[in-house]
Amino acid sequence: RQAQQHCEGCRNLFGEYYCDICHLFDRDKKQYHCAECGICRIGPKEDFFHCSKCNLCLSLSLRGKHKCIENVSRQDCPICLEDIHTSRVGAHVLPCGHLLHRTCYEDMLKEGYRCPLCMHSALDMTRYWRQLDDEVAQTPMPTEYQNMMVEILCNDCNARSTVQFHLLGMKCKNCESYNTAQDGKCRLPLEEQ
Repeated sequence: RQAQQHCEGCRNLFGEYYCDICHLFDRDKKQYHCAECGICRIGPKEDFFHCSKCNLCLSLSLRGKHKCIENVSRQDCPICLEDIHTSRVGAHVLPCGHLLHRTCYEDMLKEGYRCPLCMHSALDMTRYWRQLDDEVAQTPMPTEYQNMMVEILCNDCNARSTVQFHLLGMKCKNCESYNTAQDGKCRLPLEEQ
C-alpha cells in the first residue's frame, strides 16, 4: 500500500491537505509543495515566489526588493541557532539579505537594531539618526574632547571617514548613519598637533 489522502477501505480523510511527495497530512493552511525548496510551504502559493539564488520561497512583496545571498536559507538563524529552511516559523529578510525567524527578529528589536551577523541596520533608522543629530548638536563635549578627531567605519555602507569625536555617536560622512564603530585612535586635528 502507498500513502494517500484517503483510506482505501473506508474512504476516511487523513488530512485536508496531502502532499504525495512529502507524504504530509495536515489541516488546510493553504499549503503548497515547492519543488525547488523540496518541501511543503504554508501559502497561499500565489502570495509567494521562489528566489533561486536565495533558494527560498519569499513573499511577493520582496520580489526585486531584497538583497540575494546564495543559499541563505540553508544557514541556521543567528539568534536561536535553529534551521530556517524547514522551520514552521516564517523567515524575516533583513535589508542586508540575512534571514532570521520572524519571532527572533521581533525579539532582537527589543534589544537592538543591527543584524547579528554583519551589524548592518536591520530597519530604516533615518528618523532616529535625525533625532541623534539634534542631541549631538545640543550636547557640548568637555574641552579636552572638543577638537578630537577619530577614524570610523560605517556598518551600513562600509565607508571609512574621519569625524569629530562625540560621546553620543559619530556620523558617517557617506550615508549619514550613526551605526558606526571607531576604527583607530583619537587624534587632534593637524593644526593643533
